Parts: sequence; C-alpha cells; structure tokens
Amino acid sequence: MNQPVLFFSELCPDTAPFVAALNARGIGYEAVNITASIKNLKRFLALRDSHTAFDARKAQGAIGIPVLQLADDSLVFRIEDLPPMV
Repeated sequence: MNQPVLFFSELCPDTAPFVAALNARGIGYEAVNITASIKNLKRFLALRDSHTAFDARKAQGAIGIPVLQLADDSLVFRIEDLPPMV
C-alpha cells in the first residue's frame, strides 16, 4: 500500500467533515466506500477484525468509520489526529 486508504460510508455523518479535512491538508487517499459493495465491506471487516485499534470502538458499539489507514498500517480515526500531510 503506497497511499493511505480511507474506509468510509456516505451514510455516516462523520464522513463529510473527515474528507474535507483530508482535502484541506492535501492528503491523497484511496477511497473505499464500505456501503457501496460487499467487496468493499469485506475488505473493511478484514481490517477491523484483525487490527486491535478497533477494539475500543467495537466495545462502544461503533463501526469504526471513517478511518484512514496509513502506509505504515497505523489508523487515524479522528480529524485532530490527521498528519499535516501524508
């Protein structure tokens, strides 16, 4: 993976501000809308089921989107945690 991957859903109210923050920082990404296809959903679930960073979110009943997966496999869930440029 060379560029970050954004897992999101257009149905999620947190997606639009997250995308706006990415664009404002000039961060490019591969967009994966998890509600657009079963293939995209399975890709997200494979990440969510294997990455411990999702544990707290799952415990709270949250889905864990939007989330930006960086090239080093780290995850960014919150706008304030976004790097200035990836």
